[in-house]
Amino acid sequence: MNAPISANVNFDIRQAATNLNHWYVVAASAEVKTQPLGVTLWQRAIALYRDSQGQIHALEDACPHRYVKLSDGCVVGNYLECAYHGWQINTQGQCAHVPYLEPRQKLPNCQVKTYPVKEQDGFIWLFPGDSALASQVEPMGIPEWDHLNWIASYTLIDTRSHFSYLIENLMDMYHGHLHDNWQAWSGAVLESLEETGDRVDAHYQAQNYYRINQIWSVSQLFIPALRQLHPDPLDVSYVYPHWRSRLGDDFKIYCLFCPVSPRHTRAYLVHFTSLNAFHRLHKLPLWFRRFVKNRMFNSAKKLLEGLVEQDIRMIEQEQQAYLANPHQRPHELNRALVSVQRLIRYQAEKP
Repeated sequence: MNAPISANVNFDIRQAATNLNHWYVVAASAEVKTQPLGVTLWQRAIALYRDSQGQIHALEDACPHRYVKLSDGCVVGNYLECAYHGWQINTQGQCAHVPYLEPRQKLPNCQVKTYPVKEQDGFIWLFPGDSALASQVEPMGIPEWDHLNWIASYTLIDTRSHFSYLIENLMDMYHGHLHDNWQAWSGAVLESLEETGDRVDAHYQAQNYYRINQIWSVSQLFIPALRQLHPDPLDVSYVYPHWRSRLGDDFKIYCLFCPVSPRHTRAYLVHFTSLNAFHRLHKLPLWFRRFVKNRMFNSAKKLLEGLVEQDIRMIEQEQQAYLANPHQRPHELNRALVSVQRLIRYQAEKP
């Protein structure tokens, strides 16, 4: 185990701010179409939109004229037009057009805040902190998104709770008791733990009943009598501010965070199933393999939604219990969660 990070032990992580000098996921690419989309990242209202070439841009969601939401407007060419008076803002956040400007009047010298933003691996990644640091930090990324051997499904997590509750839930493999037959493994045992200032890696050993080696394998998810348990490594990592996991060779899951406020968290849970075991499939034409990947997209969505519904219920109960008695502390026995809490404190206090 690496040397643990240091942090103020008296710091209440349920009040911790998120470290803004990281890339966060604010939307799925498919959500930003022809109309602007308003999102909120740690109490910052942001308008996302695509220009005439489809390039993504992010501006503070406030028109400099009367400060109404720019996301309620529309896209005109490369400009974002306010719904109220038709002021148009360019991609640099400057006023480019006022429809009722008189001949001798000049365009107002105003500046709307812009944010570094990029589209990658099916999602919109935004850097809300010091823009000068954006080029020095890489988004975590999800390379399986475009890989032909991985089938993706995803769903949205929207919980009225601090982000720390969600990441603790994800790192705690002992809470599988909650999900019963909804998940593909059981009997997790924490074997080792690694901790640095940027991440926590917890290595569990679990009993997996779902190994993908035949077409009929998928039936094991729905017919308990067909399941045969076998040991597999279950690795979960808090790669601040996001999470990823791997179960054996067949499953990978990511959780891409967008903390909205101290009591509201949104995140995208992305599940990948491997097709690596089907060697004959790999010999088929690329167009057919791409067709299979696209056809099976979101095939596990209902399963993910069932898991998320159960988790949100517990997480929000934790938040309400904290609000009712903020000085009460749970009796935590999982070492991985203690490491997660140290990392949250460290990132919150980091300059």
